[in-house]
Amino acid sequence: MHKIVFLDRATIAPQIRLRRPGFAHELIEHGQTRPEQVVERLSDASIAIVNKVRLSAEVLERLPDLRLIAVAATGTDCVDKEYCRRRGIAVSNIRGYAVNTVPEHTFALILALRRSIVAYRQDVLAGEWQKAGQFCFFNHPIHDLQGARLGIIGEGVLGQRVAELARAFGMVPLFAAHKGRSGLGPPYTPWDEVLATSDVITLHSPLTPETRGMIGLSEFRRMAKRPLIVNTARGGLVVEEDLVTALDEGLISGAGFDVTEAEPPAPDSPLMRIAGRPNVIVTPHVAWASDEAQQALADQLIGNIENFVSGAPSNLVHGAY
Repeated sequence: MHKIVFLDRATIAPQIRLRRPGFAHELIEHGQTRPEQVVERLSDASIAIVNKVRLSAEVLERLPDLRLIAVAATGTDCVDKEYCRRRGIAVSNIRGYAVNTVPEHTFALILALRRSIVAYRQDVLAGEWQKAGQFCFFNHPIHDLQGARLGIIGEGVLGQRVAELARAFGMVPLFAAHKGRSGLGPPYTPWDEVLATSDVITLHSPLTPETRGMIGLSEFRRMAKRPLIVNTARGGLVVEEDLVTALDEGLISGAGFDVTEAEPPAPDSPLMRIAGRPNVIVTPHVAWASDEAQQALADQLIGNIENFVSGAPSNLVHGAY
């Protein structure tokens, strides 16, 4: 009988049903797990379920019974996959579940910032409408999406879906060529051209050693049209201190971030210092988290476990970074 331990069940909303696998098993769920609790809780477990709990080589070598790590997310940087490959521990992830929720959240941020929704709401609550003395007032800029150029960094399924929504709004989507690469043909637009000509730039890339810090002050200074920057991918893609500088110097017109370098961010972190500005929106890594998407994730998670036990493993990511 398999012992399955979910180390951070609280990373999936309580209303989401996590069905029981269709084989003999013992399932233990922990809401959260601190680093010093991991080895004890996974003792004798053959299957671990994690979302953000880190499983390093030092931890894994103390878990001789572990056969599968089922990651309840697409990103698997919390697991030492090289060690798992050497030890023969399978690692699976979740795919395709966020194809609607992340792009919709992306456009919620874009629309709110392009039309200064948060800024106007703050003004209304502060009594600015009454002070204006007429039926409307114009404290903040409002821009249409029609005809705007949308630079998309990341051409995977999420980037592709964002491009579809952009076209529906009449925007012109541009897929950025990979930074430092030249000679890439369609559908790519050169990296520097995307930075210089986009009205909005949105990130949908994985966090890898190559992409970490891909947007810093040098890139911000090349953004000639003062675009909005939207990040619903990974916090480490953007140098946060440089983002603050870019806003302070007017190099960009606003920022919508659903992710931060450390999560949760420290109260004095760069993004928290600017979170109250009218042209900044910070949401708590919930772009992925519609009820529909979370239920699809939970169903796929258990499916991956069942497939592994049946001898037909699915969504294996050994060696993926």
